[in-house]
Amino acid sequence: MVQTIDNPTVSPAAEQHFTWRGLTWHQFKAIQASFDDVPGVRLFYCQGVLEIVGINKPHEAFQSIIGLLLGIYFEVREIEFFPSGAYSQIVEGQVEYQADLSYCFGTDKDVPDLCVEVVITSGSPIKLQKYRLMGVPEVWFWEDGTLQLYRLQEQGYERIDSSELLPELDLSLLKRCILFASPLEALKEFRRGISSND
Repeated sequence: MVQTIDNPTVSPAAEQHFTWRGLTWHQFKAIQASFDDVPGVRLFYCQGVLEIVGINKPHEAFQSIIGLLLGIYFEVREIEFFPSGAYSQIVEGQVEYQADLSYCFGTDKDVPDLCVEVVITSGSPIKLQKYRLMGVPEVWFWEDGTLQLYRLQEQGYERIDSSELLPELDLSLLKRCILFASPLEALKEFRRGISSND
């Protein structure tokens, strides 16, 4: 029997989240500079809204296991991919953010095809807007033990039930494996599940 994480969002060291509206780009850059030597903190800016998020251990654990599982999927399915991790995406004067995971498929590009964000503290006012300004085609959010997928359309992001970039990916298998208490068992089960679908 595989043990899973009972409540994936409850942690004694809850992620800290602070939002400040009405800042200019130059004010944001000044605040950002003052955080250069502060570990475990990320700053996001989108059209006047600043978010400061403290990154905790559960956040990093979920980010890591999702990245490992997707890496297995790309390898088994022989999908050419280019990861850029938490690389800063910037539209000067408007937006700066770092997705937890980001990937280009086929060729390396300036704007990733897929961004994945682990959300421990919900309620972000710039959740999808920052990705829209960059033109990221597909965005996934891992929140409260579930994956929410969005595809960029002409009018904005639309919720989708399966990935348009990775249409053969079994999302129920992926979600189940993310919640395994043992990362090793998660990777083994995920690889078995992918192989049995061939």
